[in-house]
Amino acid sequence: MLKSSFNPTNAAGGGGLAEAAPAGAQGMAPPLLLQYWQVILRWKWVIIGIVLSVVAAGLVATMLMTPQYTATSRIEISREQKKVTNVEGLESSDVGRDLEFYQTQYSLLSARSLAERVARTLKLASNRAFFEAHGVEPTGSSFFFSTPDGPLTRQESERREKAAVDLLLRSVAITPIRGSALVDINYTSASPALSAQIANAWTQQFVAASADRRFAATADARKYLETRLGALRTRLEASERELVNYATNKGIIALGQSKDPSGKTEVNRTLVSNDLEALNDALTKATAERVLVESRAKNTGGGGATSEALGNLAIASLRQKRAEIAAEYSKLMVQYEPGYPAARALEEQIRTLDRSIASEVSRVQQSRGSEYAGAVARENALTQQVEALKGRMNQQQRDSIQYNIYQREADTNRELYDGLLQRYKEIGIAGVGASNIAVVDHAEVPERPSSPRLVLNLALAFLVGIGLAGVATFALEQIDEGLRDPGQVNRLLNTPLLGSVPDLEGDTSLAALADAKSVLSEAYLSIRSNLAFSTDHGVPKAFMVTSTRPGEGKSTTSFALATVLGRTGKRVLIVDADMRSPSLHAFLGVENKRGLSNFLAGDPDWQKLVTETTSKGLSAMTAGPSPPSAAELLSSDRMSTLIEQALGHFDHVVVDSPPILGLADAPLLARAVEGCIFVVEAEGVAVRGVKMSLERLNSVHAHLFGAILTKLKRRQSGYGYGYGYGYGYGESGDEADQAR
Repeated sequence: MLKSSFNPTNAAGGGGLAEAAPAGAQGMAPPLLLQYWQVILRWKWVIIGIVLSVVAAGLVATMLMTPQYTATSRIEISREQKKVTNVEGLESSDVGRDLEFYQTQYSLLSARSLAERVARTLKLASNRAFFEAHGVEPTGSSFFFSTPDGPLTRQESERREKAAVDLLLRSVAITPIRGSALVDINYTSASPALSAQIANAWTQQFVAASADRRFAATADARKYLETRLGALRTRLEASERELVNYATNKGIIALGQSKDPSGKTEVNRTLVSNDLEALNDALTKATAERVLVESRAKNTGGGGATSEALGNLAIASLRQKRAEIAAEYSKLMVQYEPGYPAARALEEQIRTLDRSIASEVSRVQQSRGSEYAGAVARENALTQQVEALKGRMNQQQRDSIQYNIYQREADTNRELYDGLLQRYKEIGIAGVGASNIAVVDHAEVPERPSSPRLVLNLALAFLVGIGLAGVATFALEQIDEGLRDPGQVNRLLNTPLLGSVPDLEGDTSLAALADAKSVLSEAYLSIRSNLAFSTDHGVPKAFMVTSTRPGEGKSTTSFALATVLGRTGKRVLIVDADMRSPSLHAFLGVENKRGLSNFLAGDPDWQKLVTETTSKGLSAMTAGPSPPSAAELLSSDRMSTLIEQALGHFDHVVVDSPPILGLADAPLLARAVEGCIFVVEAEGVAVRGVKMSLERLNSVHAHLFGAILTKLKRRQSGYGYGYGYGYGYGESGDEADQAR
């Protein structure tokens, strides 16, 4: 490959390291984050392009979207049901504690059956606005308004309803609120009013569907209880009829009944027992009265001082009047004699009063006898009646045995009937007013659209772009197998790293290498220092520089190493052995009329073919005219003779060798030199190609001093050794001088 002028960018690249990596660090990989950062920098334009493209696509898609409005209705689903009725046996008491309870409720909220109830309730199958709000155009639709002028067929109605239900299920979202019993029912459409209407209808129908399920769960129980109630009603009527008929036939008239703790009916009083009790009370009173009268009759007392006499008002009045007259008579006797007329009159009044008192006392005593006779007669009559009722009571007690049997049977039938009737009533109203679902917030008509959300969509597009860019970068990284940092040389090629050369940005010239303080010079000086440790006698006397393919910087590396060696006071001869694509004459600015090809073809004097250069201690032998077959010329021993004779006049001989792959020149040249330096372009040839080249060198037993990584980008200097660490710490010579 013919080069018209020296260009370090083509050969060595830029942004590399001024110093070679230390030997202990050659096999170490850079930190993982640093590797990722280098990958990002390497493919930054690809990443930026993909991300911007996806974000732009997201922006366009957002602008083209129809605004959607989301209405939200919130309900509370209690784990425990409110118990209005205690209907045991219908549900387990632990039904609300099941782990699947809430998940079941969420599934029921999004069930197709609930969507069908909402569609039928709101008549959405015939609602044109509903379909338009979901982006379904009625005109020309295959399922909507296919027969607008005539009555709808059954198949058409079913197709419309199915389409409406599908749209409902796609637009509804059930969102449980974490850590609570609250659930949000969100419905989204292009119509805010329709979204609110459907969200509220969804809530109402869910409550109604829950009640219907509870009511339907008791249908079988109700049918069974109805059958049992009919049979028990018949048995109860028959048992009560037998009880009444038996009581009528036996004359058992119950006046009082009560219930015992077990619920059985007890007859407290009958008509016979009530009469017997009343007559017995009357007989007891009559006997007591007779005894009292008899005792009064026998106890007459003295002077008529009986209790009746003492209590008689007439006798008491007469006695009081007599006492007054006697008192007046005694007063007169104090002054007058008994024969005094007034005294005789008072005395006569006293005698008259005494006779009246005696007559009254006699009458009272006579009444005691008649009273006693009456009391005895009453006692005897009551005794006879009580004895008669005792006989009737004894007979009734014997009859009550069968009566109680009938009564217990009637009570048992009534208790069973009342229990089943109560259970039937509770089952009938089970679930009514006892729902465990409560509406917390009704859906309101949304004022702002919920989507599209520009910021969110752009953020999602950005994330998608990042993801796609990551996939693309990963794919490109897998395809691009070139060496990217100095640490990979020893790890992947198992070859010592002599150093790395930066890829200088912008146009460069021979002046960059001529400046001893430039980054490029520092890089090659570092390589020369490492090369001095490759042998026991320092820098190899004769070595060649080769690479896998053209354009990797081997010619520039050869010229640079020769120049650096010349600056150290050594006499150096550089030989351009790349006779197929010579470049040394372009670096030196001389003609390529005579050179190595002439000597190999038979010219005996090689010294006449050497050209002196302006660089200190550096001489050069150009490639000469291109031969018909360079490999045939190199197959002879004249190249070894040239190296041997040149070392008699020069300290070092540097051979610029052709590339290895596809050519036999480099393996042939390797026999004439002490060893090889292998140049690898950063991010250039795939690793497998480099390994193939190294295997070719090993196959001819060529000694490999090490490898040089060229065209290292500035972003890859993060390897850790900074090619800028020289004069001015990374600045060019002029910049360093200005800084100082």
